[in-house]
Amino acid sequence: MLKAWALCLLIILVSLVSQAQNTRTITGKVVDAQSNGLPGVTVVVPGTTVGTSTGADGSFRVDVPATATTLSFSYVGYAAQQVKITDQATVQVTMREDTQALADVVVVGYGTVKKNDLTGAVSALNPKDFNKGTFTSPDQLIQGRASGVQVTQNSGQPGGANTIRIRGNAAVTGTGQPLYVIDGVPLDGRSARPGLNTTFGDSPDSNPLNFLNPNDIESIDILKDASATAIYGSRAAYGVVIITTKKGKSGEPRLDVSVSGGFSKILRRIDVLDANEFRQALTYYGASASNDRGLSNDALGAILRTASVQNYNAAISGGNENARYRLSLGYLDQQGIIKKTGFQKYSANFSTNMKFLESKRLGADISITASQFREQLAPVTNNGDYRGSLIGQALQWNPTDSLYNAKGLPVSRLGTSTINPVAMQQYYNDNSRVTTALASISPYYKFTDWLEYRALVSANYSTGVRRTSIDQRLNVEQYQRLGYAAVSNNELLTQQMTHTLNFNKKLGGNFNLNALLGYEYQKFGNSGTGLSGLGPVNTQTGNPVGFGTYGLDYTNYLQFSNPSGRKITAFVDPVSELQSYFGRAILNYKERYLLTATLRADGSTKFGDNNKYGYFPSLSAAWDISQEDFFAVESINQLKARVGYGRTGNQEFPAGSARGRYAFLPDNGGLGQTNNPNPDLKWQSDEQYDAGLDIALFNNRLTLTADYFYKRTTDLLYPSAPIQPAAPAANGVSLVTWSNLDGVIVNKGVELATGITAIDNPRIGLSFNANATFIKNRVSDVRGVIQTGALNGQGLSDVTVEVIQSGLPINAFYTQQFQGIEAGSGQSTYADNGAFRYLGNPNPTAIAGLSANVRFLKFSLTANFNGVFGNKIYNNTFNSVLNVSQIQGGKNIAREFYKSPVKEALSNRLAPSSRFLESGNYVKLSNLTLNYAFGDLGRVFKGTSIYVTGQNLFLITKYKGFDPEINTNKSVNGVPSVGIDYTGYPTARTFTFGANFSL
Repeated sequence: MLKAWALCLLIILVSLVSQAQNTRTITGKVVDAQSNGLPGVTVVVPGTTVGTSTGADGSFRVDVPATATTLSFSYVGYAAQQVKITDQATVQVTMREDTQALADVVVVGYGTVKKNDLTGAVSALNPKDFNKGTFTSPDQLIQGRASGVQVTQNSGQPGGANTIRIRGNAAVTGTGQPLYVIDGVPLDGRSARPGLNTTFGDSPDSNPLNFLNPNDIESIDILKDASATAIYGSRAAYGVVIITTKKGKSGEPRLDVSVSGGFSKILRRIDVLDANEFRQALTYYGASASNDRGLSNDALGAILRTASVQNYNAAISGGNENARYRLSLGYLDQQGIIKKTGFQKYSANFSTNMKFLESKRLGADISITASQFREQLAPVTNNGDYRGSLIGQALQWNPTDSLYNAKGLPVSRLGTSTINPVAMQQYYNDNSRVTTALASISPYYKFTDWLEYRALVSANYSTGVRRTSIDQRLNVEQYQRLGYAAVSNNELLTQQMTHTLNFNKKLGGNFNLNALLGYEYQKFGNSGTGLSGLGPVNTQTGNPVGFGTYGLDYTNYLQFSNPSGRKITAFVDPVSELQSYFGRAILNYKERYLLTATLRADGSTKFGDNNKYGYFPSLSAAWDISQEDFFAVESINQLKARVGYGRTGNQEFPAGSARGRYAFLPDNGGLGQTNNPNPDLKWQSDEQYDAGLDIALFNNRLTLTADYFYKRTTDLLYPSAPIQPAAPAANGVSLVTWSNLDGVIVNKGVELATGITAIDNPRIGLSFNANATFIKNRVSDVRGVIQTGALNGQGLSDVTVEVIQSGLPINAFYTQQFQGIEAGSGQSTYADNGAFRYLGNPNPTAIAGLSANVRFLKFSLTANFNGVFGNKIYNNTFNSVLNVSQIQGGKNIAREFYKSPVKEALSNRLAPSSRFLESGNYVKLSNLTLNYAFGDLGRVFKGTSIYVTGQNLFLITKYKGFDPEINTNKSVNGVPSVGIDYTGYPTARTFTFGANFSL
């Protein structure tokens, strides 16, 4: 027995010695292009199971057979590599991003597809494509980066709303904004920040995407044509933007940190007279010399500042293939360039992806996003009257007048209507706080590798509080000696349940079927309350007492307001529900013939009783010609033709509009009717045709995508003329009947997008991405004229300059044609005795974007440009705020009018005309970033880089306002306006310095 054991031991020792003699050890490190260590890279000997994975710093150690000559390295998002190890014990491997692999999967409705299987028009963007800089919401990441998509910053106020148009404008009512889908959850599209309507007018909107942290965004996919968007049915008429947040990746726990700080200043100013020019102008125009107050002040400069910005983000992620997690925290503090304005946001995002059972077929994806942002708002309004809002007051302020009195307090002359902007700024307080939580859980079960059931349950809750006060020392007739305070609250709640069944399998050797069946239920709620009041009065004399000047904000003791001037409001919208059935099938034959068909049926409580359900089909096909045997052009990697048709809808009108709605009468109680029922009301219909071509050349170094689209919008939703009400109308409410108008709006055009990789090696890289879109818009078959585009300011009551009318573009400028100032009389002259006519298109006929990327060793430079062409802007600011007649009352005017070759009379009437229509063409360097990648610093800091970013560095335009990228809300009766500028919050130029690293 002992001999037997000895023999076994001898055999084992011989085997071990033999194995040791037949293996050798290879060590090394795997890094990316910036020399950052890559953890979790798979390292194997080709053709064997021998291998390992890299550690947290990218290093590895593996014992390989002595006969092995190569090692294979693979990592998600990077091109696989094989490295020779003959006669080598240590290797250094630099992994290159596989741009083809990164873009290989595109998020579409309720799932993903391979990019090669796409038959619709989709723009897919990931972090390397995003704009760089400090942003409050993720929609700013894509400006100028996708063809067919125009992003307009409505206001320079941090956190202000943007207007996004996909393939043109077709909104007769509502916002015309795309549907946003966050990790499978469609958003309500509204912000919970309460509105405000004081005697100065309505305040600009807040961005409904502010609750998201741009640093948490993994990808943004833009569905543009109806063949791609029809899966979202009655909410997809204006396109769909699918935003996917970052998820955890397998590997050791990793902490990613980014820190940045910087400053902002006004991009450019409007030219008005300085003090010396103002004195000369008083004499030139024969205005009263008493308007020369003897000083020299810059009122606009007095309310502006160099604003600071700081941004901090940290994310912890890790796990294994069965349980991955990511937790991120963010803090943004962005001051506005107007004093007493700014935006603060606290954000958190947690996601986890788990698999259960031994088979790992059961899983669940959980995501929670929570944030709170606070806005400090300026008294800048959309529709201020003759007293203007803060910017108009600053532009008009007499530059020879004093801004402060001897005590250092702002000048506020009670009983007068000219308002000192410094006093307005100091005596006005407006603060909002919006808290949002978006939570979802998505359990799934894989019956087989090709059949999966998935559910999604989500809730999106948002609440907003706004507190506004106006000091009694401000010389505003309604508030002086009294003061004003208001507190309001809003709540939004969206609930969703979705069930889907996904089938993805090869049928035989040449067919592959990717099919989807689904059911979805959504419920939307919106409610709010408000309390406002004026300061108290002496009950015996009736004289104003006011809230006083105790150093407390008036909203903190609003209960002491005057009972007769107190106002309490509350509202709750009718709950709207949406029940949907949908399906999609993608058939792939031989990887070259593709067919996609979708159908969605939406049942909505918003529609009339006779049109409860809408049906939205689409059909598209593609042919990858480059896969054909007869096509043997080596330099062409892809040549793919696409065609598609689909119908989508729009139900962007108030909940309950199809029914008779009632409201409580404010004076004597009871109910009054607000709108008539319309059982035939249905969704707005949008049909779209698309033909496209995808080309890739020279090993994908040159790519080109071209699309022609034709979009036809019918059954226009509109609050039409009233019919006889069934009950008395509520006081102060216009009784209307929502209906589907006759008429057609057509948007058609061509989209082009190209990418060029000129140089790409470990030392140097040079690439470009460019896009351009050419659009034509026309309205036809609309009965009568729909007016919108209200003008405001002195002498402009009940005036509009835009129409929706057959034969013209939507929102066409329709006014008098200005022919100049008549010599001698100094009066304006107009063509055809002032007859109104079509004089300009506010919708651009071309939009473009250009991105350039340069890399040299560890330096990289990225520049992003965007431009808009072919549109007009109506300068309401010059029309009502800075015209020549203002100098007679001691107010400032635009330098342009003073320098006019023909002297204008002070009595010249302020009629709207083409005189104030200007070209909206511009080219803007939206952001420029210089980055230096240190790589790993010691054993602690991994992937370290520092950067400097400039935003809005230069602007090329002939427009005389602050910025041609403007869209003040000048709607009339819910009909939106386009391209009108009125004393908006100026745009800022921002410089940011930051660092990124991992631990």
